[in-house]
Amino acid sequence: MMKNGALQKSKQWNVKGAIWLAGVFHFLHSCGSGCLLPFLTLYFRHLGLNATMIGIIMASKHLLALVWRPLSSVLTRQYDKRRTVIVGSLLSSALVVLTLLLFPSTGIQAESGRCNASQPDTDPTTILEWATIPSQSNATVYSINQTSVSTEQPVEVTTVVSSNWSARGLRSVKKPQQEEDPHTEFLGSLKVMDVQHQMFFLVLIVMGLWEFMAAPLEWTADDGLYEYLDFVDATDHHNGVKVWKQLGAAFGNCAVGVLVTSLFCLTGTTLEFYSYTTFMILTVPTAALLPIYLRKRERPTSAGFKALQLVRGNLQAILCAVTVILMGMVNSAVSDFLLWHMQDCGAMEIHMGVSLALAHLSQTGFAPIAGHLSQFLKYHGWLLVLAVVSLALQCLYYSFLWGPWAVIPAQLLAGFSTGALWWSVTSQSEDIATPGTEKTILRLFEALSLELGAAFGSLAAGFVVQKFGVQVLFQGTAVILALWSSALAVLKWKIPRQRQINYSRLLAADTEMSESESDQEKDWLETAMEDATGNNKCIIDKS
Repeated sequence: MMKNGALQKSKQWNVKGAIWLAGVFHFLHSCGSGCLLPFLTLYFRHLGLNATMIGIIMASKHLLALVWRPLSSVLTRQYDKRRTVIVGSLLSSALVVLTLLLFPSTGIQAESGRCNASQPDTDPTTILEWATIPSQSNATVYSINQTSVSTEQPVEVTTVVSSNWSARGLRSVKKPQQEEDPHTEFLGSLKVMDVQHQMFFLVLIVMGLWEFMAAPLEWTADDGLYEYLDFVDATDHHNGVKVWKQLGAAFGNCAVGVLVTSLFCLTGTTLEFYSYTTFMILTVPTAALLPIYLRKRERPTSAGFKALQLVRGNLQAILCAVTVILMGMVNSAVSDFLLWHMQDCGAMEIHMGVSLALAHLSQTGFAPIAGHLSQFLKYHGWLLVLAVVSLALQCLYYSFLWGPWAVIPAQLLAGFSTGALWWSVTSQSEDIATPGTEKTILRLFEALSLELGAAFGSLAAGFVVQKFGVQVLFQGTAVILALWSSALAVLKWKIPRQRQINYSRLLAADTEMSESESDQEKDWLETAMEDATGNNKCIIDKS
């Protein structure tokens, strides 16, 4: 009677419709994030901030998310304010980010030659040789060679910029200035700081406020959908939403790259910010209809501490945690400064957008083969080693880029680095989980990689790029990952594998199964586990 009643109750819930609506929500939100987030460090470079300052800003963003995202998730669940928080986060983050457009650039700027403006008549013999222009940060060296022929053909302008700055997005030459009136200088009241540090603290404040507004959204929406599906015993459909996040990010990367390149002379890089704001506003209607299960107020649970204890008590899980932190550090360094390196190689936004989109599509394409690959390797833990090796090869390749499209082969490896990493981490979470902790353990690994590891990675990468350059950063990370992959392989082989059995999930598969089977055959526990986990996990030995 109870089972029939549960089935009748579940028919009242439109699971397919809920998954479709959640997919649209995450697609639009990821489109907006893909339009702006990967290009932020380039915009900060355009504002005149150096690599160290940008590393500090990005590290602060990750650390704030590390603390505020789980805290806000608990508070919104306790007070049943999820939909309010989601809509408020979308609107407030869409408006706050536009504040960055109010700040004028403080860096040395030179005409890039991307906009074919009409050139004034010049003396054919005029040649502007190498010149050094002082700046608040590092000196920039540039040259402009002007040539002309008797037929009054267009003047050829060539700009050479040092590794600290590139020609993209730079409009006019900033001439050395004499002492300015404090009332006319930008933020003249802060005379104790130079203009560059004024800009640094302003951007830091705005980014902190923006992250405070945006951080609660993803976990809050995800929790609401998961509990909605859990109420009708349909949590197996929850992972189907993830593919829409990757597709949305790929679309946003590619679309904004094409648009900014085409309209650069009219809009510059501001189109990236307006695209983000537009997509956040477009996401609001779907957020208002997003399936969210409303439950009675509950006391805050200690699921996070339980998950931490489970990870700490398993040596394989500790290895996984160390690996995701290291991978998070490297991925953050790549995310922050790969586009810098591409820019110095002559890449424009269309090259960057397409390459970023290919990385997301590569991760999406890895999912269908992950189960077969895990079965071939006999143990999903070896996918973790494969992920580290793949990222090491990517970083080594990045250090030798020679042109705008040269990055493409390395981006196609993202499926075997990022994709394999999270497939292995998900399987590891299931290995050590007790009933009700699977999702929390996976969240713990995500926080260690995407926030804690990313914070350390951004901070360290900023200092390395400032002192040694981008190429040294990528070569150094490749060496570190290669060493860790060797150590990880040895430790994976030496440390025995331990697994927790999720009895509640297995009992739900068949509560009326008889335990009178012969010892010569597989018992019901093994059969249920095979049906529940498929080919991506090893079968528990009866011994």
